[in-house]
Amino acid sequence: MIERWGALVVRRAVVVLLVGLGITAAAAIAGIGLEDKLSAGGFDDPGTESSRELSLERDTFGNRSIDAIILFSSDDATVDDAGFEREVERTVDAIPADSVVSVLTWYDVEDPAMVSKDRHATAVYVSLAGETQNDFIDSYDELRPVVETSSLDVAFAGPYAVYSDVNEETKSDLLRAELVSMPIVLLLSLIIFRSVVAALMPLLVGAVAVLGARATIAGLNELVDVSIFAPNIITLLGLGLAIDYALFVVSRFREEIARTPGDTRQALVRTMATAGRTVAFSALTVAAAMSSLLVFPQTFLKSIGYGGIAAVLIAMVAALTVLPAALALLGTRIDAGRIPFLQRSAAVETDHGAWARLAAAVMRRPVVVAVGVVAVLLVVASPFLGVKWGSVDYRVLPDDTPSHMAAERLNSEFGAERSTANVLVTGADEAGLASYTKELGAVPGVVDVRPVQAEGDTTLLRVAWRGNSQTEQSQQVVRDLRAVDSPAGSEALVGGLTADTVDLAESVGDHLPLMGLIVISVMLVLLFLAFGSVVLPLKAVLMNAFSITASFGVVTWIFSDGHLADLLGFTPQGFLDLTNPIVMLAVLFGLSMDYEVFLLSRVREQWDATGDNDRAVQTGVQKTGRIITSAALLLAVVIGAFSLSGVVFMKMLGLGMLVAILVDATVVRALLVPATMKLLGRWNWWAPGPMARWWERHGFREEYDDPAAEPAKVPAGV
Repeated sequence: MIERWGALVVRRAVVVLLVGLGITAAAAIAGIGLEDKLSAGGFDDPGTESSRELSLERDTFGNRSIDAIILFSSDDATVDDAGFEREVERTVDAIPADSVVSVLTWYDVEDPAMVSKDRHATAVYVSLAGETQNDFIDSYDELRPVVETSSLDVAFAGPYAVYSDVNEETKSDLLRAELVSMPIVLLLSLIIFRSVVAALMPLLVGAVAVLGARATIAGLNELVDVSIFAPNIITLLGLGLAIDYALFVVSRFREEIARTPGDTRQALVRTMATAGRTVAFSALTVAAAMSSLLVFPQTFLKSIGYGGIAAVLIAMVAALTVLPAALALLGTRIDAGRIPFLQRSAAVETDHGAWARLAAAVMRRPVVVAVGVVAVLLVVASPFLGVKWGSVDYRVLPDDTPSHMAAERLNSEFGAERSTANVLVTGADEAGLASYTKELGAVPGVVDVRPVQAEGDTTLLRVAWRGNSQTEQSQQVVRDLRAVDSPAGSEALVGGLTADTVDLAESVGDHLPLMGLIVISVMLVLLFLAFGSVVLPLKAVLMNAFSITASFGVVTWIFSDGHLADLLGFTPQGFLDLTNPIVMLAVLFGLSMDYEVFLLSRVREQWDATGDNDRAVQTGVQKTGRIITSAALLLAVVIGAFSLSGVVFMKMLGLGMLVAILVDATVVRALLVPATMKLLGRWNWWAPGPMARWWERHGFREEYDDPAAEPAKVPAGV
């Protein structure tokens, strides 16, 4: 089928190219201002206890969470001065009534924790109006400019101040990543392709992929909430995979042109029948891996899945439509604009080059190489054994971000950092509530328990303890609070920031097995369809596990343990964000399979032609070594640009993926794969009889690249 499509593109190249570019232009318009329409947050699971507490709390009392903290300060006056008090009250009264549910000042409750040690500053606790996180962000954005008109110095801390700054930082990070990566990608493409025209092809496919995926997400956002981080994954995957796919297709096209000089049509049909099939199959594996994120209830993880699926599928479509149409029109002019000092023959490389010699050397000592590589990767992965988990707080932002600086001021000027939990008690009598409150106060670490509001038989308590909300100690406090039995005949729900993190960990743990089952099952099925073996898919999953866990170890060593923090410009949190390894797992499984399919497709071609396992491996590694390395280098530039992000979890994602991609494309593909394929020998291609016979009739395969063979005929009637 794909051969017929290739022939059709040759005949209708102008139409295909114009339609593709027209759709891309429309997509560019549809994606304008996308970031301003997307949601912040999205880390909660509606089915958890903390979410239920928040929902019931809002239904009963309206919102009583401390969503934002306003710091009013003066170098000259103290909070006790009448003028200071009047200005705080005037500013608070000016806040639009529809943007807040409550505003609590020190003058209302005289809580010592709301006044700085030198009494030149006070904290005001704000509960925002709205039903969703997007509503709260809108309310925060509405009140902020009003508060900033105060004659006192003002600063903003709290969850929604952090979310607002994360949104702004994310937008600037995306622009910076594109500005940094694109010139480097173009320069490296010139070196790899050795001509200006060929080097522009990855950028063409990348532009179509990114713009098309942004338009898709803009449309999807009209139906469901999509996180502000979706555009980042679109750029990362859309541009990165477009570069990979363009490199695979253009390299094969040049190879086929060299085999059949003057027959552009036949060269393109053969390119689509080989590299085109591989691109389609690889894209489906990446999309399948990204779809596993849709099993999670968190909007953030679903949005990464939406963005990743859109990016990879549109990159695939672009690589199989716009790119071959451009190649059909260019023909041998694909090498126009040659760079003189980079020139060498573009003909098919010998099967006995450096990559083949490396594979042969590995296969002479397969046990030593396999054991050595696995040992090194396990050592690199070992820090992950001691990983600690947390979620978003102000430290995900750079030190000079307003909400980060405001949080540091709270911690240094208002006493030791404190965390809180809201406990909603329903159905308790007065005596039972008093006893329950006393038991909560006896939980280790708790320093204060006080009622916030009551209505009927429902009471909201606020429990406080010292320490950051994301530490292991704080998470244990929440677990201990939940372990306290509620009064007889009543129900108690514990919520708040720390409770959100505890519930996020439980939610992720509950859904992770299903994600793993989806990813592994899909990979095993797709790789069997590709290679007709039940052994290679299992080995591929194992190989990917080594490179991914190595990246987890590096990420833990850097971001949880705090190494290289000054060099990379971030504040160590002492834990990893719970969602990051999940995103990395989905993305990296897909990307690793991308290279696996490309390499093993060539190995399978040679196996089918010769039946010689060693020769098949050497030839496959030789024919793909330079291309996979080049693709990984270009992808590493795109991914590496995201490691420059000011937001820690984007920096973590970029750096972790960078490590995994480089390890996978070099150590695993060049050393571990040849070693294990040598050890398995003919068993590499084994499948039970019925499955093997089914695959012979229906399986996916590329035709053997035999220079002596008669060129394949263009299908008749196309």
